[in-house]
Amino acid sequence: MKTIDDLGDLTGRRVLVRSDLNVPLDDGQVADDGRIRASVPTISRLRHAGARVVVMAHLGRPGGAPDPAYSLRPVAQRLAELLRTDVPLAEDTAGESAQRLVGSMADGQVAMLENVRFNAAETSKNNSERAGLADQLAGLGDAFVSDGFGVLHRRQASVYDVARRLPHAAGELVISELKVLERLTTSPERPYAVVLGGAKVSDKLGVIDNLLGEADRLLIGGGMVFTFLQARGHEIGRSLLEENQLDAVRGYLEKARDNGVEIVLPTDIVVADAVAADAIPSVAPAEEIPKDKIGVDIGPDSARAFARAIAAARTVFWNGPMGVFEIPAFASGTQAVARALTRVEGLSVVGGGDSAAAVHRLGFADDEFGHISTGGGASLEYLEGKTLPGIDVLEG
Repeated sequence: MKTIDDLGDLTGRRVLVRSDLNVPLDDGQVADDGRIRASVPTISRLRHAGARVVVMAHLGRPGGAPDPAYSLRPVAQRLAELLRTDVPLAEDTAGESAQRLVGSMADGQVAMLENVRFNAAETSKNNSERAGLADQLAGLGDAFVSDGFGVLHRRQASVYDVARRLPHAAGELVISELKVLERLTTSPERPYAVVLGGAKVSDKLGVIDNLLGEADRLLIGGGMVFTFLQARGHEIGRSLLEENQLDAVRGYLEKARDNGVEIVLPTDIVVADAVAADAIPSVAPAEEIPKDKIGVDIGPDSARAFARAIAAARTVFWNGPMGVFEIPAFASGTQAVARALTRVEGLSVVGGGDSAAAVHRLGFADDEFGHISTGGGASLEYLEGKTLPGIDVLEG
């Protein structure tokens, strides 16, 4: 895979950078700038090399048409603060405004194109539709740097098709993410523990199946745990259940036994009448959740057991919160897992997505962990053993 060094002298060259700047907003302001900060090293390196840096990114799901609610303007403003330089934003992605802005750039300047998903062609499954947008974008640059790890599992115009049209390289963020994932998949230091949470088993079917041949121990929490508990014949009350996944989960439990992989499930659960901030929590045994209650977090005994299992590992990958961490009363399990990861003596990896949002919301600093991924979905697909289109095209 080519790196920025392989692009040669960048002075005066227009370099398109696909970053992942899909950050949460609160009242029009960036609420968590983790992904923006992660994009700075590559952008800064290109800028100081004399390139004219044109940043491409998406925000949310605007449905393929311009929508002011999904404008990248607050993102451009925050990036400008981090870079300590102006970052003008084009009014479109590849139209007249973008062309004027890019045409007026000086060496070392950074500019940003408006949300690439304001164009339906960006996410189209039709190759020719994506090709049209990719041609327009490629016309704005002399080279392409892929630095949005969180979108590498998408075959999209600004991720995949542009790379086929320009001299291309992987950015520093993508290279660092891949190095960590390679450590997780190529002879990880053992014991190797994987902590999985989040709402649905179906979101993690592939990664569970693959990890049952790789990890020593799987710790299961979050909303997905109730399908595991039901599969073992336990009462789960009104908790989240994916009934159509019960057979798959039973198969995983059997495969784990056959492979000598320990699956750790909670022994107690925090329950409530509703998933609401004013709901009064209580604790119930994991096998006897009251029929009128909803499970909202792993219980205190389980949190301590999960922390001990994490502490005994030399490699830990975590993806998915243990409960509804956005509500303080239901955040203790997620907080306990995060704190345990900060004490791992080997490699600790927070697998992006809601897990990364949780550690930031709960007040943990990035440098307390071995690595915080910027791409939850991309990380999971990599760990499933899937080929990621955005990586495949860079290796071509």
